[in-house]
Amino acid sequence: MLRKLLWTTGALSLLFPTMAFAADDPTPAQLTISLNGLWTLLAAVLVLLMQGGFILLETGSTRMKNAGHVAGKTIFTVGLCTIVFWAVGYSLIFSEGNSFVGGLADAFFNPAIASSDALPPTIMFMFQFAFAAVSLSIAWGGFAERAKLSVYLVFSVLFTALIYPVIAHWIWGGGWLAEHGKQDFAGSTVVHLTGAMAALAGTILLKPRIGKFNKDGTVNSILGHNQVFSALSVLLLWVGWFGFNAGSTLAVGDGFFGFVAFNTQLGAAGGAVSALLISWIVLGKADVPTMLNGALAGLVAITASCAFVDPWAAVVIGLVAGVLVFYSMKFFDKLKIDDPISALSVHGAAGVWGTLSNGLFATPELAEKVGIGKEGLFYGGGFDQFWVQLYGVVSAGAYSFIVAFVLLYILKLIMGLRVTEEEEVIGLDLSEHGSYGYPEQMKKASGYNSISG
Repeated sequence: MLRKLLWTTGALSLLFPTMAFAADDPTPAQLTISLNGLWTLLAAVLVLLMQGGFILLETGSTRMKNAGHVAGKTIFTVGLCTIVFWAVGYSLIFSEGNSFVGGLADAFFNPAIASSDALPPTIMFMFQFAFAAVSLSIAWGGFAERAKLSVYLVFSVLFTALIYPVIAHWIWGGGWLAEHGKQDFAGSTVVHLTGAMAALAGTILLKPRIGKFNKDGTVNSILGHNQVFSALSVLLLWVGWFGFNAGSTLAVGDGFFGFVAFNTQLGAAGGAVSALLISWIVLGKADVPTMLNGALAGLVAITASCAFVDPWAAVVIGLVAGVLVFYSMKFFDKLKIDDPISALSVHGAAGVWGTLSNGLFATPELAEKVGIGKEGLFYGGGFDQFWVQLYGVVSAGAYSFIVAFVLLYILKLIMGLRVTEEEEVIGLDLSEHGSYGYPEQMKKASGYNSISG
């Protein structure tokens, strides 16, 4: 044990030279805090890097004429989310308040006065902010290719201040669902379902893109312009997910983060395989976008349960998620809901399944280890945990959808949500930003001169 501590001290001294002068003999507790902080900050960086995955996913899944807009608004909204989360978001989740929402004791977050039991406050803030930014990016899936840039600006503020913090407080901040023992280790509900339900509100109010549906209800496929981008995005998100899930341990500890990562990999693999196979069986061709969405659906589904289930269950959860996302996409098409990047299926349907799966597969040993809730139905827990998971999903989903719908409806009355038909046809790159993301290609296609405009 002493040898391990000496090696750890030497490694940390190389990474953080000031530690060598701060204390001659750091205590085991100090070393633990340093290691936990290092791991959690690394995980936060991985989660933030997922924004690159969202840029490529949304860009690759939409048309070339909107590519620059997609990339630019993602960077812009992440920046705005940072400021709002610093001002009020973090405090409304974790400051002492009531069962519904936290207080404002940590408004305009000041690490000098903030408190944290195990991690430096700044690292805890960075980790939690990265999750909020992911949820916001998920919401944008329902706005793609037709929303005004000004809507992204205003709704970023509203979502980060009024929607995400409330649900996060309910489950992670000591709110009423936490008191009831709801299990959501890394955010199938808090992050993914919350974002997906806001996306649903957005796409309903914005209405479908021009040409998506015919008068007889049949669907026209509006293909994304770059499947390679989409595939690369899934790989980036997949790697970032280890920060998402394994990072949620917030500790190096006994290596439990490795078990969480292992389950995450199994869930993603199951989703990718089952989605490819079901599309091959039903369509007669192995559909690449479906396979990519299956991998993401497996990741979303295992996010709630990665710390609560055995590996075999992680595979099952992923397999079910892959099939579910395939039929969910068809279901939303039948409802004439235009979901350009399948956010409702990947993050919504799979988020619900992943959360409910805890009520089936959570083991008593892991529930006790994590310290939340109890074992699921298949391990002798009856329907108790499943019931908590069910009303937790319904409550969180309903809150996100209703509040997002009301806020967006008010914005629609005040400023409008959608660009004009002409602006949508020429593309948001040109109409909102004055230049195309692919100027040479678009000039050839439309005769547009990138110099003269």
